[in-house]
Amino acid sequence: MIDPKLLDILACPICKSPLHYDKIAQELICRADRLAFPIRDAIPVMLEDEARHISLEEYDALAK
Repeated sequence: MIDPKLLDILACPICKSPLHYDKIAQELICRADRLAFPIRDAIPVMLEDEARHISLEEYDALAK
């Protein structure tokens, strides 16, 4: 579980957009860049090299 206060201050390291927390996948998602940053041992890994690209299907599911 990520501290809600931490979520309020975290932003995408690339475009500075707000991030969406996916509890099930344990990822922070940047909708603008279509990237998902992993959370390991309750620590967000905010490195572009560690992020995975989100498919269009996943992106569409986020909008719902």
